[in-house]
Amino acid sequence: MTGPAVGFEPYWDSVMGRLAETPAAPESFEIPLRETEFARLFGVRLTGVGPYRLFGYLSVPRGEGPFPTIYWTPPYGSVQEIIPQGTANEVRSRFVTFSLAHRGQRTADSPLAVMFPGLLTRGIESPERYLFRDVVADAVRGLQFLTGRPEVDPDRLVTVGNDLALQSVALTGLSGCLVCSPELFFDPLGRSARTRAYPLEEYNDYLRRFPGRRASVETTLANFDLMRFAPQVSAPALIVSGPASSDRDESALAPLIAAIAGPASSYQSADSNYLDGVAIDGWIADQLGSGPPILPRHWD
Repeated sequence: MTGPAVGFEPYWDSVMGRLAETPAAPESFEIPLRETEFARLFGVRLTGVGPYRLFGYLSVPRGEGPFPTIYWTPPYGSVQEIIPQGTANEVRSRFVTFSLAHRGQRTADSPLAVMFPGLLTRGIESPERYLFRDVVADAVRGLQFLTGRPEVDPDRLVTVGNDLALQSVALTGLSGCLVCSPELFFDPLGRSARTRAYPLEEYNDYLRRFPGRRASVETTLANFDLMRFAPQVSAPALIVSGPASSDRDESALAPLIAAIAGPASSYQSADSNYLDGVAIDGWIADQLGSGPPILPRHWD
């Protein structure tokens, strides 16, 4: 477990204050190559704290809005796609979709290009220097941008992703709903001690190199602990756990699910793209009232 958070609320109040003082200055341009008969695609530039220029893909259905909306927060990896690999492109016919690249990912890697693995521990010895603090702010900026778009129905908006999805919804307090697959900040040091798999192995790599910094790392990570964000989530939430007997299966994540303030449910991965996709997309469709889920054709 991580140590006690020192000033958790002031820490994030400061981040949100910096974000509020930074104009988003959105700029968009059409990408005709990725347009279809049912949707238009835009590249979007936004400014995050720093200031730092971010990039996202915004797809808007043709026709009259506002539309139900899916926001895919940045994954832990170097690339953010227009829609996640394996998602039916026809999703863009019914939903506004937005996928954001945080600072350091491709399309947002100037002037900073981050390494994977490596980002998870960059500056982790200090809460104020930990780069992930700004990455969380980037994800929040993306959600703020979406809720200001006229094509978006903010009451039918789902934020989907890893820990960044839950943290973004908690920090903004916006309406809509949440699908979160915890990966990085749920009992991070406890889980990393039981695995050699990345990305959690990054914590182990760092502490092997700097064993004297463990207390500082615990203090930093306490400010990112999903258990501390959960009580700020009032939106309906689906927590997607790992497969049975994994280090983040449904029983392991039960405390997190119980800590969420809003109506929360769980889905334990069947370790099948098909079964997981049907269950998660069905939940989203029910929450947003968007009709039957749009599944990849090869699943039919």
